Amino acid sequence: MRTVEKARAKLNLGLDTPFRHGDGKIEWNMLMTSIDLGDYVEIETQEGEGISVNCNRVFLPLDQRNLAYQAALLLKEKYKMHQQVNIVIRKSIPVAAGMGGGSSDAAAVIRGLNRLWKLHMTEQEMATFGLQLDSDVPYCVYSKTAMVTGKGNQIDLMPKLPKMFFVIVKPSVSVSTPEILNKIDYDALTHVDMNALVKAVRTQDYDNIIEHMGNVLEPLSSSKHAEIKRIKNKFKKYGADIAQMSGTGPTVFGVCKTENQAKRVFNSMRGFCSEVYIVRAL
Repeated sequence: MRTVEKARAKLNLGLDTPFRHGDGKIEWNMLMTSIDLGDYVEIETQEGEGISVNCNRVFLPLDQRNLAYQAALLLKEKYKMHQQVNIVIRKSIPVAAGMGGGSSDAAAVIRGLNRLWKLHMTEQEMATFGLQLDSDVPYCVYSKTAMVTGKGNQIDLMPKLPKMFFVIVKPSVSVSTPEILNKIDYDALTHVDMNALVKAVRTQDYDNIIEHMGNVLEPLSSSKHAEIKRIKNKFKKYGADIAQMSGTGPTVFGVCKTENQAKRVFNSMRGFCSEVYIVRAL
C-alpha cells in the first residue's frame, strides 16, 4: 500500500523560552505558522521487515539519523507491525534551516503510516507520539498556525493569519541547534510579549503582529553568524515590514503586507542570495 503526504515548512513568528526543565529540556512559548513550501513524502508498505529512506538531496542522512526513519521505526515497534516501510522524500524545504524540515517529514510519516496501518490515532495522539523524536514534530503533525508550549507537546490552534506574504532567505551557513540551546542564559534573555502577539493574531491585526514578533534565540545565532544580521539589514533596506530569524536559524524571513511589496523584496534579495523563496501562510 502507498500514500503521499505533504510536509510543510514552518516559521516562528514568536519564539520565547521561559526556563529549562530539570531534565535539560527547554520549556517553549512559540507562535508558529506553516507555509506553502513543503516536501513530498511517499510512504509504501509491503511484505518484509526493514525500513528504507531515499531522498533527492544526496547529503541528507538516510539511516537512523533521519527523523523520518526514526518515526517509522518507533511506530513499527509500538504497534508490532511486521512490514517493510519504504520512504521517498522529495525535498523543497531547505535543510538545517530552522524551518522544521526534518520534523515535518517525520510528522508526515506518522500521519501516513497511521492511515496505511489503520492505527486510528487522533491528531493529539500522533503529536504526543512525535515528541519522542523532536520538539517540533508535535506542531508539524497539525501544520497550522498555533501556539506551542510545554516541551513542544502543547498545541493550541489559532485563527488563520491575516493576509501576509513571507520572503525567505536561507544563507549557506549552518547552525548547530544543540549548541545554540546550550548557550541560553535565561538571566540575559529579553523575552517576547507573546500575549500581545497572540492577541494580534486573534484579532487579525497585521500591524500589531509585526510590532510584537520576536525570537529570543536570534542574538545567540547572529553573534556566531554575521550573515544573519546582514540579511536582516538587507530586508529592511529593500522594504520588508519586519525581518526575523526562524527557529535557531540561519534562515531569515521578511514579512510584507501585499504581494507586490513581497515581489519587490524577493527580486532585490535574490540578487545576492541563492536560496530565496516567496510564500504565504497556509
